[in-house]
Amino acid sequence: MRIISANQIKDAVSDLCIRANIDLRKDVLQALKRAYLKEKNRRAKRILNAVIKNASIAKREKLAICQDSGLPVVFGELGQDVRIKGDLKSAIRKGVESGYKKGHLRNSIVDNPLLRGRSSYRGAVIHLDLVKGNNLKLTVLPKGFGCENKSQVKMFNPTAKIEEIKNFIIDVVKTAGADACPPFVVGVGIGGTADYASFLAKKALLRSVRVSKYQSIKVVAKLEQELLREINQLNIGPMGLGGRATALAVNVETYLTHIAGLPVAVNISCHALRSASRVL
Repeated sequence: MRIISANQIKDAVSDLCIRANIDLRKDVLQALKRAYLKEKNRRAKRILNAVIKNASIAKREKLAICQDSGLPVVFGELGQDVRIKGDLKSAIRKGVESGYKKGHLRNSIVDNPLLRGRSSYRGAVIHLDLVKGNNLKLTVLPKGFGCENKSQVKMFNPTAKIEEIKNFIIDVVKTAGADACPPFVVGVGIGGTADYASFLAKKALLRSVRVSKYQSIKVVAKLEQELLREINQLNIGPMGLGGRATALAVNVETYLTHIAGLPVAVNISCHALRSASRVL
């Protein structure tokens, strides 16, 4: 049995909040650079160049990549041989508050979604999963709401064809348009229940934009490839001003489901797909 203290968790989450917001993920940055090299539209090319420069300046000057530093979504993989000394969720929330204050990140969280009130640094959406081992892996995904507001879920009949699912996902991207700050990374969750499909779509954004984990499942790998190609033919382009780079990647996650249902959820990330991980 390994002991991890609440203070260790708080400090780790604090650091991850800052790192995720100022240091764009390498796979995303490389994807933006590849998109820049392939882009033929001059205006789109200038926008991609500005986005890449913005990421470089943010890292060098230790500034937020985007003024919307998001609602922190924290994923925890807790080893079953770990004992937490203290309150795990409280430590995560304190780490978020500490990191956002230290990093001079925007306080965008309201305690009551109906009454609203003054915004603060407090709080996070927390997903915990029990896994084998004696480590705790923490991942912070600061999710901006220009793109989060474009999320959609649809309950298909189990008889739905893949083409119908594709059309729904592409329509979600069309609806997002310029409002969600393309080029996007599109997370898709298929299966489970309505809430679990939405969770899968969010979790899909943590995967590398470079490699499909479904190479062995041809129907899923094919779906990702076809969606990316067809989305990039929409001519929405960087910041919605036209061009080939509407999406950098489409990541699909699947899970078992009921014989009577077929939930499909879409969660879009803007070009500033930010996340950072640490294993304790």
